[in-house]
Amino acid sequence: MKQTHIAQITNNKKQYLDLLLLADEQESMIDHYLERGDMFVLYHHDSPVSSIVVTDEGEGVYEIKSIATYPEHQRKGYAQHLIKYVETYYQDIAHTWLVGTGDTPQIIGFYEHCGFTYSHRIPNFFVDNYDHPIIEDGRQLTDMVYLKKDNSPKNATFAAYL
Repeated sequence: MKQTHIAQITNNKKQYLDLLLLADEQESMIDHYLERGDMFVLYHHDSPVSSIVVTDEGEGVYEIKSIATYPEHQRKGYAQHLIKYVETYYQDIAHTWLVGTGDTPQIIGFYEHCGFTYSHRIPNFFVDNYDHPIIEDGRQLTDMVYLKKDNSPKNATFAAYL
């Protein structure tokens, strides 16, 4: 990833609201986790292209609450790069990673490619928690699908980038 760098954002996280809304299209839902989460932004040629928000859920469990890449920069490995970065960043304190997403094959396939496996689902999450239907890949989302990943040393292979 030439000419890229990752920065932790500690102040004014909402300056990246347009990027955050790509992952979670309702601002009130973002407000539930943004300030309690750690945010990292990947820059390419000094322009933000991808972001991730991670929360500490206790007892060594960390959750990816938001990950997004601007459409014109998608499919270039930036989101996967961010996941590897945070896995290494938290390698001494995170033993389990969680991510919740809609039940869409493309997104679940992305997380599986990153080493996540099915954990559980929360029925009707999107219907019960959003003020409008959430449509992804042409269909309405209902359940939140959770995937998990062990953060053992064999999975943390990104130390060279820190």
